[in-house]
Amino acid sequence: MKAKDIAPSNNYNELVSQISETYISGKQKAVIAVSRHITETYWKVGEQIVEFEQDGKQRAGYGTNLIESLSKDLSLLHGKGFSMSNVKRMRQLYIEYPKGAELPHQLSWTHLVELLKISDPLERSFYEKQAILENWSTTELIRQKKTSLFLRLAASKNKKEILQLAQKGQIVEKPEDIIREPYVLEFLQIPEPHHFSETELEERIISSLQTFLLELGKGFAFIGRQYRITLNNRNYYVDLVFYHRILKCFVLIDLKKNEAGYEDIGQMNMYLGYFQNEENTESDNPPIGIVLAREKDELLVKYAMHNISSQLFVSQYQLYLPNREELKALIEKQLNED
Repeated sequence: MKAKDIAPSNNYNELVSQISETYISGKQKAVIAVSRHITETYWKVGEQIVEFEQDGKQRAGYGTNLIESLSKDLSLLHGKGFSMSNVKRMRQLYIEYPKGAELPHQLSWTHLVELLKISDPLERSFYEKQAILENWSTTELIRQKKTSLFLRLAASKNKKEILQLAQKGQIVEKPEDIIREPYVLEFLQIPEPHHFSETELEERIISSLQTFLLELGKGFAFIGRQYRITLNNRNYYVDLVFYHRILKCFVLIDLKKNEAGYEDIGQMNMYLGYFQNEENTESDNPPIGIVLAREKDELLVKYAMHNISSQLFVSQYQLYLPNREELKALIEKQLNED
């Protein structure tokens, strides 16, 4: 007997939706459970290796070849998963997280491998916390490491703030928390010498919007480009407009291919006034404006922003990766200050 067709109804469609949500949620939980089990298993393997070493058994014919021997024999028994580099990381995982309860279970083994490559405990702690806060993929974590995000954020902080950044990650609570100096736009792949128009810069950003959002940080949602503002029958255009869902406000970005001038700051202040009065709803906080330029004169910026909104920032971008060693030396100097 042929099954009777079920006529679509609101109740039936709701049932389909509920089952779909349950199924997707269950799959996600299963993936998380498997990932957690793998991490715990590798941590246990690391514990066994370290205990074997500490018991002095490594001298019984293994010596410095213990990891190599384990990799060879375990690979024969179990196949993939026991390469020398992986076995070394299992051992290191236990050494860096001797208390199993402190393992960051929200992160996968591939995340942890990238974290274990970082020798500095403060820097590693920051990337661990930030990867969890912003739900980074392993690819995103790799990029943020490559662009020295921790060092860039820490460079403008004092010792107490650097330690807090390492322990908690970058917590967004006020406009200043979303500003970076400099922004690194190496993903735009603008060749040297850097001859380009502001339109080309904007177009390259839009074509790499996902990576640009990652560079901006957590909470940004793209609204539009060349956002038109009309005043007294004259049109003005904001290069990029975002909405920050944590700070609950619009974020306006004006791109400058050269140095930021006082007129750029004045124009952004006008944009902020317009959005505050014409675009904001009752639930929105005051908008934030960022003039993003290749260069800036600190003294000019200081005077140009005299008595101007504290929601307005002038920040630099660069088209290449920052000098990690210089940043690291600066952070070490700040940490050593009394």
